[in-house]
Amino acid sequence: MTNLNLLIVEGNVKKDSEIFTKAAGASVSENLKNLLLKLEPTAMTKIVHPGNDLEVKSVLDEIYIFDGIIFTGGAMRVNDQTKEIKKHIHLAKECFKHNKKILAICWGLQICVTAAGGNVSPGKNGAHLGIASNVEINDIGKKHPIYKDKKNFFNTPAFNFDEVNKIPSNARILSSDKINNVMGLHFYVKSSEIWGLQYHPDYHYKQTINLANLRKQKILDNNYFNNNNDFENHIMQIEIDEKKLSLKDRAREIINWLNFIKA
Repeated sequence: MTNLNLLIVEGNVKKDSEIFTKAAGASVSENLKNLLLKLEPTAMTKIVHPGNDLEVKSVLDEIYIFDGIIFTGGAMRVNDQTKEIKKHIHLAKECFKHNKKILAICWGLQICVTAAGGNVSPGKNGAHLGIASNVEINDIGKKHPIYKDKKNFFNTPAFNFDEVNKIPSNARILSSDKINNVMGLHFYVKSSEIWGLQYHPDYHYKQTINLANLRKQKILDNNYFNNNNDFENHIMQIEIDEKKLSLKDRAREIINWLNFIKA
């Protein structure tokens, strides 16, 4: 297969997208698109905003043309169950009906899990605030193609306050860390196959650092750190880790998913 045709589902509403754009220089969907085109220069991409009914109708009318679908990260909280969130869940359910290969990243994982009958809740062991450290690939994950050529223990950009606490009935956990038991997940819904990640192979550390700084007061108000010095030390550790992580190491899961849909 050549010239992949990929659908990118934007995970942010306008106000959250403005914050992410300030941190990353592009919306989360455009940021992912830029990475995809760096990895697959001939790929064709289309972005859909689930809250835009006309856009959703358009992509569902032509859903058959897409080789794969990626649900991106986002700043909403699933259990708020706003009208916008329900539209994200509805779009996931519609995509499941069409024999699709789906990559679900962070918020995207939480939406797809919810649409498949699982549950999401606030993280019991804290949050990922720019980085996930010592993510461990389990024995199932070691055999899964998403982790081909990935180290069994790795650090990665990550930013989430919620976690999957109930997986869909046929799902298999692929990786975990001390914050979230579900860091990598594989499951089927109808004839669609979903690879899910509770972290961000699509982000640079500098982007998560910027996000953390923009959300600093909220993070401190919610006592994720004892004081400002602890927060600043955390940022320094991410900056150190940034120097160790190459593009291929960071984006390995996305590379492997692209290879999967090309096969």
